[in-house]
Amino acid sequence: MTTIYDVARHAGVSAATVSRVVNGRSSVDPALAERVRQAMGELKYRPNAVARNLRRSQTTLWAVIISDIGNPFFTAMVRGVEDVAQKAGFSVVLCNSDEDPAKEGKYVTAALNDQMAGVIISPSGRGTHVNRLVEAGVPVVVIDRLPRGVAVDTVMVDNEHGAQLATGHLIEAGYERIACVTGPRRLSTAAQRLRGYQRALRAAGRKVRTELIRFADFREEGGYAAMADLLRQDPRPDAVFAANNLMTVGAVECLVDQGVRIPQEVGVAGFDNIPWAHLVRPTLTTVDQPTYELGRTAALLLAERITEPTRPASSVTLHTQLHVRESSRR
Repeated sequence: MTTIYDVARHAGVSAATVSRVVNGRSSVDPALAERVRQAMGELKYRPNAVARNLRRSQTTLWAVIISDIGNPFFTAMVRGVEDVAQKAGFSVVLCNSDEDPAKEGKYVTAALNDQMAGVIISPSGRGTHVNRLVEAGVPVVVIDRLPRGVAVDTVMVDNEHGAQLATGHLIEAGYERIACVTGPRRLSTAAQRLRGYQRALRAAGRKVRTELIRFADFREEGGYAAMADLLRQDPRPDAVFAANNLMTVGAVECLVDQGVRIPQEVGVAGFDNIPWAHLVRPTLTTVDQPTYELGRTAALLLAERITEPTRPASSVTLHTQLHVRESSRR
C-alpha cells in the first residue's frame, strides 16, 4: 500500500509538503504541488480519509436518520438528500430508527462519536435526541416531524391542509360516516393530519365522532387492525381517511379480505403517494407529498447551516396535492 512517505520520496519533497498538498493548503509552491500531484497519480496514492478527518475534527459524512426504511415515502426523500450532498462534497450514511426512540438514540450517539459533519433526522418521538445534537454543536435539520422545544432548521409539509383536502373530498363524494386512521399520538404528523380531518368535518357542519377515530402505528399491520376494528361497528363507516401510505395499504387489504367493495361500500383516501396507486383496481385516491423536494430542501438547509452555523433557524413548509382516483368515487 502506497504511503505519504513513498509519494514524498518519489516527488523529492518532504512528507510535510505532501500532507499540505493533500489537505489543500495554499502555502505550497505551485511547482512543488504539481510534482506531488504527479507523483500521487503515478503511484496511485489514495489519501487516508479517516486520518485526514481526525485532523479536521470532522468527517465529510452526513447521517440521515429516518423512522422507517420500509416506507416508500423515505426512498425519494433520501435520494433528494443524496443528490445535494454529492454536489456539496459530502457522502450520506443512512440510519433506520425503526420508530424506536432507543435505537434512534444509538444512531445519534454514533453520529456524535464519528464526528459527522451534519445530521438530517425524522424523529421517532420527542426532541431529546435532536437536542443532544444541537447541544454538541452538530448541524442538524429535522424533517417530516416537528419536535417540541427545539430551535432547529425544519422542513415539513402542510399535513393539516392535505388531510382536510382528502376528508373534504370524501364529504363531497357523498360519504356520511367517514372514519380516520391516524398515527401514534406522540407524533406531530399524526396530530396534524387528525386536525385536518376534524376541520373538514366541522367545516361541513358535521360532528366529529370519536368512535370513528383510530390511532395506529403508521404501518401496514396497524392500518389493517384499525380497519378491522372499525368494520365491527354498527353502523360501520362508509369511508376512511388513512393518515399515511402504509396504513392505507393495510386498510385496503382488510377491506378486500372481508369482501367489502371499494368504493361502493367503503370509500378510501390515503395520505402519501403509493408508487403503484394508479395501477391497482380500484386506483387509490391519495394526498401526494413532494418527497424528493423535501429531501432536497433539507439537504440545502444543512449545507447552509454547515457554512453559516450562527444564522437563525429556518422553517420550510411544502405543499401537498390531492389526487382523486377510483377508490373515493361512488
